[in-house]
Amino acid sequence: MSSVLYSLGRWAVRARRLVVALWVVALVLVGGAAGLLQQGLDNQVSIPGTESQEALDRLAATFPQVSGASAQVIVVAPDGGTINDDAMRAAIEDGVEDLGDVSQVEVVTSPYDDLMPASVSDDDRATLLTIQLDGDQGSITDETKDALGVETEALAQALPAGAEAHLGGQLFSSKFPEMTLTEGIGLLVALVVLVLTLGSLVAAGLPLLNALLGVGASMGLLFAATVLGPINSTTPMLAVMLGLAVGIDYALFIVSRHREQLGKGLDVHESIARATATAGSAVVFAGLTVMIALVGLGVAGIPFLTIMGVAAAVTVGVTVLVSLTLLPALLGMAGERLRPRPSRKERRAAARAAAAAVEASQGTPAQDDPEATRTLVAVVAPPEEKPNRFFAGWVRAVTKVPALTVVLVIAGMGALSYPALDLRLALPDAGVMAEDDPARVTYDLVSENFGDGFNGPLIVTGSIVTSTDPVALMDQIGDEIADLPGVADVPLSTPNESADTGIIQVVPEGGPTSAETEALVREIRSLHDHFLDEYGVDLAVTGFTAVGIDVSDKLGNALLPFALVVVGLSLILLTMVFRSIAVPIKATIGYLFSVGAAFGVVSLVFEHGVLAEALNVTRTGPVISFMPIVLMGILFGLAMDYEVFLVSRMREDYVHGGSAKHAISTGFQGSAKVVTAAAIIMIAVFVAFVPHGDMNLKPIALGLAVGVAVDAFVVRMVFVPAVLALLGEKAWYMPKWLDKVLPSFDVEGEGLTRELSLTEWPEPGATDSVAAGDLEVHGASGTIVGPVSVRVPDGGTLLVHGDATAPVSAFLLAVAGRIKVSGGVAKTAGLVLPERASSVRRLVAVVDSAAEDGRPAAAVRRALGDKPKVLVVDGTETVGDLAARAELAQAVAGAQAAGVAVLLGSTGFAATDLASAGTPVLDVTPGERAGAGAHLATDTDVTEQEVRA
Repeated sequence: MSSVLYSLGRWAVRARRLVVALWVVALVLVGGAAGLLQQGLDNQVSIPGTESQEALDRLAATFPQVSGASAQVIVVAPDGGTINDDAMRAAIEDGVEDLGDVSQVEVVTSPYDDLMPASVSDDDRATLLTIQLDGDQGSITDETKDALGVETEALAQALPAGAEAHLGGQLFSSKFPEMTLTEGIGLLVALVVLVLTLGSLVAAGLPLLNALLGVGASMGLLFAATVLGPINSTTPMLAVMLGLAVGIDYALFIVSRHREQLGKGLDVHESIARATATAGSAVVFAGLTVMIALVGLGVAGIPFLTIMGVAAAVTVGVTVLVSLTLLPALLGMAGERLRPRPSRKERRAAARAAAAAVEASQGTPAQDDPEATRTLVAVVAPPEEKPNRFFAGWVRAVTKVPALTVVLVIAGMGALSYPALDLRLALPDAGVMAEDDPARVTYDLVSENFGDGFNGPLIVTGSIVTSTDPVALMDQIGDEIADLPGVADVPLSTPNESADTGIIQVVPEGGPTSAETEALVREIRSLHDHFLDEYGVDLAVTGFTAVGIDVSDKLGNALLPFALVVVGLSLILLTMVFRSIAVPIKATIGYLFSVGAAFGVVSLVFEHGVLAEALNVTRTGPVISFMPIVLMGILFGLAMDYEVFLVSRMREDYVHGGSAKHAISTGFQGSAKVVTAAAIIMIAVFVAFVPHGDMNLKPIALGLAVGVAVDAFVVRMVFVPAVLALLGEKAWYMPKWLDKVLPSFDVEGEGLTRELSLTEWPEPGATDSVAAGDLEVHGASGTIVGPVSVRVPDGGTLLVHGDATAPVSAFLLAVAGRIKVSGGVAKTAGLVLPERASSVRRLVAVVDSAAEDGRPAAAVRRALGDKPKVLVVDGTETVGDLAARAELAQAVAGAQAAGVAVLLGSTGFAATDLASAGTPVLDVTPGERAGAGAHLATDTDVTEQEVRA
């Protein structure tokens, strides 16, 4: 991974103008596609397979008058008056007629209509006009909504003085969230933190630009994708919030690593490539974990949530792509301007050192040779990196008594998570809107004059095709349901015109999101078999309120499977990264602490009202149903970010020879500053969406802000060092069998470091096709080949011979990149093994003579058609036919003539007849090596010089 990213970073710097131009063109194309294709957003929520949704679908076919979206107009007479007053009645009747003439309106109830009467309050002062529309909520046009608003306003004007009319109901129960200036505060905070962290306005601007470009491209793709299907209105806001946060953070990690390397004197282009390879590897890992977790939201089986997760995952993916391509190009354009400048004190010290060097070298005072002084000052070595006193003290404090630290963290997280037991979920309604919003005014007036249940009536429906008296049947069922506890009223109980479907409108005593209404829905559903046996009617409960309850139930049921997927994924991924058992378990426990704390704080604010007014919470109560699963998915990826960036530095110091305790301190100091800045930026971005955010996004934003704060500053920077200090060397233990099974994910860039250190090996300017130094390979049946030291020049040939097939094949397949090198150093086609094994495999052709029916020459010629750098022909001893061997020798000669290096493997005898005279032979026969026991050793009868000759 790091090697590929290193090459990508170098290319992006060299072709920086092209990279920037390509991204500008991409933004223009994506923006144009969004403008041409976008179909708008949708607020409709549906879950296929639930009782409420299936009943709603059946009603659309059998009783369309009640299956579509609905709205309400509440009319309230002035003090002392009633709706039966002549002036009130005339205005209401005209208003009902005008509302009924609006496009897409199916029917409007009237308090003066005996067939479809509107609800009237007990004191006759208020009436609730129900507007039934033709189509679901997503199909109702903005023109229809505006027309309903105009007619309602006209009705209000026509009413007597003191009377009022307001429009609301299901159709207006949710609003499209909008970006405001408040969200920009988060970006300003991010800019300040970036300037303080990076020490340069130019460097600080690059992460912001990176995030904005990533979000812009993602939004274009998202709105263009609306042509394929509806997208929930919360999706873009969630994607923007997440894209800004990770875009700034990912760029911060790369830019900070680049400036750190520049401070040590590294060349600009080389530093960009290395930063892209090292910090970029961690960015790729972090981005992948976030994307996997977001796509994992599909576990819930809810279409709108799956789309939300995929859209957010695409945003993160685009951000990672921008960070790995556009950002290196911009860093290249910034050039030397990002190199940290030494302080005034350091410059004075450098000048004194330069003057002393001039005097010592020339024997003359420095002031007599100002040109020499200036030259020496210019090339003075950068100062050594000083330890950060603050973070050194921090890590020393949390690891002084690690057991106590762990206990305190567990106790604190338990206390903060406890309120999460009270967390309730529901789909938000108009009751959570701002108090001056027209839909909220209607909602409050309905509750005041009719009761909370009128804001979310239930519909009980079933087939009555077998009934001989459908009207009487529906009256009987309606009367029985009206007697149930929690039912405030049953205003409607009627069959449809064809008398094959009946509906019962049930008004609960509680509001749409109350626990009482949820209990009533469960009670009616529990009587399903009773109504089937007693009346022969298969009843189902549906309506906007029932759909919301089913959504919450399904999301709640999906939470545990999703949590298991996320926890299992984190264990596997972190085991791959850190090659440890204890570290992933500790990281996963810490993640659960962060999730619990986030849920606990959300419950305190939205359920118990703590700081609710300060955070502009319009109404306490249940939070949006998908908050827990979305928060868990996003927080998982962000928690893995901090784990990787913090602990990988500790592991890097430990692997490079430091003690476990010392590695905790040095690794913490090396990464804590950047992790702190990244966390503060994320918190600022998330918090900015809380004060003015809509009630769908507000609990998610608050939960993420709390989760990031707890995860970064408590879990990763307190709990993690304490646990590692408690475990000591055991923290990095991993069984050998598991280490072999799991693939390696080099996020620290160790492979790249090794490659760079071997750039001029075996000697500067070497052009060997194959070079090996003390190479060891584990062959079949536990055999070991090596150590082998050999070099094959470009176009050269080497015969590899042994008494058994295993060692010969193992050596050949190792240098061909097909099996892993166990020890020593090896390069094939100039690429280091095993780090560049995948690239080596593309450059090395392997022919197994035993699999070619004794005629491998044709296979060799086919392989040469791919123009490999190296050709490996194994099992040549199986070619016993003299003609076939002559043909193979001719094919090998053709490879040599084409400049391809050839390695020929054989057992039993050296295949000297397949190569020109004097071709060196590498003999890998079983032997005994002192102190090593019986195993396959290498007894070579050829030296490096002979092979090169």
